[in-house]
Amino acid sequence: MTTSPPSAPGPVAGLPAAGDHVSQTLLLLGGTGDLAARLLLPGLGRLVATGAQPGLTLIGSGTEDWDDERWRRRVADAFATVGADGPRAAEVVRTSRYVSADVTREEDLRRLLTLCRGRLVIFFALPPMITARTAAALARIGLPPGTRLMLEKPFGTDAVSARSLNGILARLVPEDQVHRIDHFLGKSTVVNILGLRFANRIFEPVLNSAHVACVDVVFDETLGLEGRAGYYDGAGALVDMVQSHLLQVLALIAMDAPPTLDAWDLRGGKAQVLRATRVWGGDPVRWSRRARYTAGEADGRRLPAYADEPGIDPNRGTETLAEVVLAVDTWRWAGVPFRLRSGKALVGKRKEAVVTFKQPPRVPTGLTGYEQPDRLRIGFGPDRLGLDVNINGPGNPLELDQVNLTADFGPGDLPPYGEVLRGAFEGDPALSVRGDTVEDSWRIVEPVLETWRAGAVPLQEYPAGSHGPGDSLLTPAPGELRRH
Repeated sequence: MTTSPPSAPGPVAGLPAAGDHVSQTLLLLGGTGDLAARLLLPGLGRLVATGAQPGLTLIGSGTEDWDDERWRRRVADAFATVGADGPRAAEVVRTSRYVSADVTREEDLRRLLTLCRGRLVIFFALPPMITARTAAALARIGLPPGTRLMLEKPFGTDAVSARSLNGILARLVPEDQVHRIDHFLGKSTVVNILGLRFANRIFEPVLNSAHVACVDVVFDETLGLEGRAGYYDGAGALVDMVQSHLLQVLALIAMDAPPTLDAWDLRGGKAQVLRATRVWGGDPVRWSRRARYTAGEADGRRLPAYADEPGIDPNRGTETLAEVVLAVDTWRWAGVPFRLRSGKALVGKRKEAVVTFKQPPRVPTGLTGYEQPDRLRIGFGPDRLGLDVNINGPGNPLELDQVNLTADFGPGDLPPYGEVLRGAFEGDPALSVRGDTVEDSWRIVEPVLETWRAGAVPLQEYPAGSHGPGDSLLTPAPGELRRH
């Protein structure tokens, strides 16, 4: 049974309204991990440095035997990486505390909760199985009214575990107080896509199956494993990137215009899209691909083969590149293939969504040089808009050339983790992922995962620093894509 969408949010009885400045405690579970140092604490530093969230107390917890001084050095170092200084940042560092704890034990959780003051925000920077056990322990002991929960992806390890965790969380707090984090939904990314689509008359009328040939959502990077074997070898590219991040981007590109950008409207629009999404033709053998990198040089660095990286079990067959073609069976997008792809250790960074338009019905005889269709490109790193169009070239006016028109999106005030933290502190879940949407994301990818586990899709290889394993899945035999 899938969790039901939440009722429209309202204020919590006896607590200040969302956005009111009250004392708050951020309880960071898993504070000694890589996520906290690399992304979460720098995001918090930038948020605090802007003057937001006065009266914030930070409490870190982990299994390591650290003291307050060592923890404060970690916080200060993370703040320094983003230039977060000033009296408010210094005060958060000075008052921050660290508590060594096993957060799956009720007595340890009770001890942590007694240290928290004001409104409580709990961030689970933990592996999925530990998150589930911690949430179950919290359900047994209870939480203060108004507590907000922030959970890092992946949310669960499959549809069953995600549904189970949703059930536990529903016993803890209302749905609008659960913030399932996807930093791809940092406000600038969301607003860039929605502003481009729904505030411009020239784009939105042609973003449909009558005019669009296909849509690519790609996140390719030059980085290899980077010491993340403990997490990554149990997840792989499909779960790490496609199941969470790229499906959310697909939903933003394919959704209809919401009346507002409130959480109720925005998350409801994304949910409609994902409910209509499935593997192209119901055939994950034909329309998915997996591969992993072998030794090579990427971005000037020599990388060993993924199977030879420390901490990797080569027999597990974890992929470092995943690609899948999906159908969005709505009135707007029926018949348009969406290709989602993410890979590591590739020749260059490519982080963008590309809308490829159909060719014109006919190019008049006498015009030459037409080779490439028009494309709309939405970049995520850097945040940039590009439009590839065919125009009459210099010299011979009858010969067409393709040019690229580009414009940079305005940068956000905060990094993505600063934005999602602000949403939790202010009680706005618009940038978080709703429970039913998470379950649908697992439903979409599980046929692919099952096919891969059965060995029906071979694990290909590609040298680090290459373009990956051959042609795209979007170059099928003639007419094959129409049979969706």
